[in-house]
Amino acid sequence: MKSVLLTVLLLATGAVAANANDSRYTDLKPKSCQTISQAEDESGSVSLKCKGLDGYPVYVKEGDLRQSAFFGPIDDLYIERAFESFGTFNHAGEKVEWRVDAGGKPVAAILRYVIEHADPKTGAPSKASQGQILVVSKVAQKDNGQGCVAGYVDALANPDANDLARQIGDTVVPDFRCGSDEPTWHGKKGERADEPMRYLPQ
Repeated sequence: MKSVLLTVLLLATGAVAANANDSRYTDLKPKSCQTISQAEDESGSVSLKCKGLDGYPVYVKEGDLRQSAFFGPIDDLYIERAFESFGTFNHAGEKVEWRVDAGGKPVAAILRYVIEHADPKTGAPSKASQGQILVVSKVAQKDNGQGCVAGYVDALANPDANDLARQIGDTVVPDFRCGSDEPTWHGKKGERADEPMRYLPQ
């Protein structure tokens, strides 16, 4: 009887493992990007299309020393007008963690943002004052063209920040509706986190 129960448990565990999402990683560096558009004024605004995972591109925008990223085949209106970032000057990291389902499809992307808080003593950004936030995004698919931020994790306030971000990608992202649902913070939010700024076209 015990051996039968053990077999059932092992089969169940195997089924769960087979259906679990997995992580894959890609680099997000200037050499992997091509310029879509660039402002001619002093704002320095630029829009890039970068190599992602298995034909799923990464669209990066920068304006007023703030960056925004979207993942997958987002539609033209999102490419032109959507922007999700933070109020404080910031920049995105150079490594993307993709959460891939059992069929090999990227469903979520995790990207670390560095928040350039000013040192209260000098008024200038400093490494000691920086915040770090893991931003979890829904990856756009060909049938809808919409991808967006679904959640945030303060990477400095939570020792298990990476695991929290993966949980968001696996449990929150699948049912998240871009343009309707609001992304929320998960885990602790420390003093070096920042307030998001978002615009998604209707």
